Amino acid sequence: MREEEVEGLRIATFGTGPRLIVAVHGITASLMAWAAVARRLPPEWSLVAMDLRGRGHSRDLPGPYGLPRHADDVLRVAEHVGAGPDAVLTGHSMGAYVAVLAAARRPFDRVVLVDGGLPFPSPAPDADVDAEIEATLGPAIARLSRTFATPEEYVAFFRAHPAFVGQWTAEVEEYVRYDLMGPSGALRSRAVGEAVREDGRWLWVNGENVGASLAAIEAPTTVLRAPRGLLNQDVGMLPDELAATWTARVPGLRDELVPDCNHYTILFDDRCASLVADRLTR
Repeated sequence: MREEEVEGLRIATFGTGPRLIVAVHGITASLMAWAAVARRLPPEWSLVAMDLRGRGHSRDLPGPYGLPRHADDVLRVAEHVGAGPDAVLTGHSMGAYVAVLAAARRPFDRVVLVDGGLPFPSPAPDADVDAEIEATLGPAIARLSRTFATPEEYVAFFRAHPAFVGQWTAEVEEYVRYDLMGPSGALRSRAVGEAVREDGRWLWVNGENVGASLAAIEAPTTVLRAPRGLLNQDVGMLPDELAATWTARVPGLRDELVPDCNHYTILFDDRCASLVADRLTR
């Protein structure tokens, strides 16, 4: 992994192959979310991931946040690394929605959306958006305000997360440890709470914008869905009905359910990470 900065954005390149994949992480994640997939790529490929502003080692980049701002950053990184129209664009969770916005603005060889990218129905006019965000992202947002005495305490917190019980790997631990910052006795996540809330709010109320961008993508586009959710619950983040709605609306959108994984393990489980790597490169 080779790290550098592009106008304050931390980016990492995994691999040395000439074919490029640009990868975007989720709402409270970091570039290390892509390490397991990157390590399973064929040798002729490289994967470039970045810490989005307000996350990881890009946490000090200022707002405003919002997915269009992240799409600007992604396209700037793509230009910096020389990702031409033969490059692949991918994103996980919120990063998949960012990828949709970016792919509507310039050509890529293909786009792979990992458990994200399909717009949700617009909220009712009287909906409490902040309450909806809290219901969906509450546990993740709560983590951002907590402090931990040691790195081991933070690792133990994640090991107890329903998505990782019985699914812990060295690469998950690497991802968790990368996220830590602060002095001993008061360690915390690098993700900025304001960025997470602003991005969540944008995503919740801009489904129509995302849908228009999804329909505008000219590259072959695949969505890979996990059958289980953020807390390993039986209903995934992208249910079958939502996928059916968008495959009917967007000709050529390919839908694939990845068996026996949840919203997180789709990127970390050996079998699942290998499948994602395959879909990115074939």
